[in-house]
Amino acid sequence: MVSGEDLIIFLILLFSWAEYLWELYLTLRQLKIYQTNNTIPDELKETLNEESINKARLYGIDKSKYKIVKELYEIILTSVILYKRWIYVGWHKSEMIAEALNISLDQEILITCIFMTFATLFNFITNMPFKIYGTFVLEEKHGFNKQTALFFIKDQLKSLLLTLVISLPMISISLYIIMLGGNMFVVWLWLFTTVTTLLLLALYPTVIAPLFDKFVPLPENALRKGIEDLALKLNFPLSQIYIVKGSKRSAHSNAYFSGLLGAKRIVLFDTLLLSHDETKNVTTGCTDQEILGILAHELGHWSCSHIYKSIGLTEVNLLLMFTAFDFLFEYPMLYTAIGFPPGQKPIVIGLLVVLQLILAPYNSLLSFFVTALSRKFEFEADNFAINLNYGNELRSALIKLGKDNLDYPIYDKLYSAWYHSHPTLLHRIENINTKIAEEKKD
Repeated sequence: MVSGEDLIIFLILLFSWAEYLWELYLTLRQLKIYQTNNTIPDELKETLNEESINKARLYGIDKSKYKIVKELYEIILTSVILYKRWIYVGWHKSEMIAEALNISLDQEILITCIFMTFATLFNFITNMPFKIYGTFVLEEKHGFNKQTALFFIKDQLKSLLLTLVISLPMISISLYIIMLGGNMFVVWLWLFTTVTTLLLLALYPTVIAPLFDKFVPLPENALRKGIEDLALKLNFPLSQIYIVKGSKRSAHSNAYFSGLLGAKRIVLFDTLLLSHDETKNVTTGCTDQEILGILAHELGHWSCSHIYKSIGLTEVNLLLMFTAFDFLFEYPMLYTAIGFPPGQKPIVIGLLVVLQLILAPYNSLLSFFVTALSRKFEFEADNFAINLNYGNELRSALIKLGKDNLDYPIYDKLYSAWYHSHPTLLHRIENINTKIAEEKKD
């Protein structure tokens, strides 16, 4: 007869493997397109040739194979962790270390900090082979990696340290709130998480991001004047325009604005700027007008309040998840199912089991909804740029960025619907062409 504990583990693993097989199916559909389709879409024949489309196709094939292996590794590791009850083993080892440090076993918050430190280190170590392969083999092979081994090591260690510095105090305070918050702990926990998240978002551009990249002000030139004029026209509260030296890490390019309240900063990756490589006789990046088209799109996100809408959705989701945690975390079988003895119910384990394992189906559905909503926001931001008469520049920039980033333009519909937070290049071009044609008729 199957016990309740075994049934819980079976159902968790059943969903995990079902989701893995679904995503494997989608990846194989897309991989088949990479392997069999060499056609250049009519919309891109003026800018892409057989060499560039083949480079993008081969990059897509390698990324898909990497993804298949990585996700198989992750699902097997997850299954072993649950089947072998390694979560309890990790907690028990943390208790042993606490005793060695003369920390009472009643000090759950301190033991939790030891446990989370080891969990973070475990994830760091088990994911490292794929990070190394992805950076120094996959990205290197296709000309994107610009990192030296020393730069990579420093980057990873800084990320690890920052994760611990931020997460351990947050977890400790969260546990304290749950312990003392009584029947209202969900509200207090939600308020604390909300304030902390907003604070981290506010600190990211000025405190966190500079730990990893060098930011320098965009010099006085025609591009800066164009950006300032665009911001002034839209009453965008621009404080500074920065160039981030992203080329030290990768050849991929991007642009964004940051700042929740008050003055905001615009950041351009140096790889976004027009550049000519004499040795390879290759021109990459965008013209000033194309960059303004990209920024018109980014400012569309600001004008349409997409950031605040996304934050609002996140906060509603957090409240729902904390409410579910409140209903479930006292259920003894959630703990005995992963190896804990009867009566032992560490709060952080309850958070892990409920929020990540029990609510996994909900998280997957929510992720699909958020991805679809993000695509809607992207179309709205594109339309905003078109209304500012930057449609042609945006279209040209998107095509160039797709070429520079080896973005294969043809995607399986199911794969794209599940994974893509942005519409595909062809869909965006189609939308831009349609909107421009409609404006000409008017």
